[in-house]
Amino acid sequence: MKKKVNGKELLYVKIAKSLEQQIINEVLKVGDKLPSIRMICRQHGVSMSTAQNAYYELEAKSLIDPRPQSGYYVSNSFRTKLGIPDISRPLIKPPVKAITDIIEDSFKNAGEKNFTNFSRGVPALPLLPIARLNKGAIHAVRSLPDGGTMYEPLRGNEKLRKQIAKWSFTWKGSLTADDVVTTAGCISAISYCLMALTKRGDTIALESPCFYGILQLAQSLGLKVIELPTNPQSGVDMESLKKIVQKTKLAACLFVSNFNNPFGSLMPDDHKKEAVKLMEKYNVPLIEDDIFWGQTTYLLQII
Repeated sequence: MKKKVNGKELLYVKIAKSLEQQIINEVLKVGDKLPSIRMICRQHGVSMSTAQNAYYELEAKSLIDPRPQSGYYVSNSFRTKLGIPDISRPLIKPPVKAITDIIEDSFKNAGEKNFTNFSRGVPALPLLPIARLNKGAIHAVRSLPDGGTMYEPLRGNEKLRKQIAKWSFTWKGSLTADDVVTTAGCISAISYCLMALTKRGDTIALESPCFYGILQLAQSLGLKVIELPTNPQSGVDMESLKKIVQKTKLAACLFVSNFNNPFGSLMPDDHKKEAVKLMEKYNVPLIEDDIFWGQTTYLLQII
């Protein structure tokens, strides 16, 4: 959601900031009810959608909570802020645990209702339109030739590739369906990239911490891994990346730049541009595991 146009803050952002300041200054205290959406419209002379976006902004910051058929209330959770981890400092020596042990640990609590595992990029079920997804999946199976029981083309489902090509225009990709290859999942796609770019004994650079499946894949391909210090908010530490690229012969760099798993870090756009220029200068292939963009495209295709 855009927050500025031509350098100017949008109305909903200004309204949200005004209410946020009232909450911080305890003009509006924990448990207090906020003005209704209609009241915000009248007070500020804005549309319903603008008022709703202002409340969405506050809700995203855990400042307010919606209560069905009642309205919005100041949340207690905004006072409880968890500490942000320090920049990771990966050790050069071999890990204490084998990768298989790490994977086994991550699945120990799988399925427990009161346990949230951040080592896997799995959204909470209440966030997903399960009924629509099921309906879309059934419709997709029924509309596929032979009920989806036949092998797909090597490049992947043509309808899905066309949908991805359409979405590429949103980021000026200008792709066609023939430019796209789909796989059974992200790890499959990454494995193809690594097999095309590396050979056994080569060295690749990763974020630390990173998704355990990538470590397992690197091990199976006989690759050496350099773990890069990573900021929990902005991703790979750029100074460390520069030093590694300059001093080490890398076969590839592999980053989850958007919402890294398990840190959740998001690499700023200027860092992304800097990383691309750096890889280009030293002729190092760069692989981006943009898992959540791919999931979004898939959901849109079946819905």
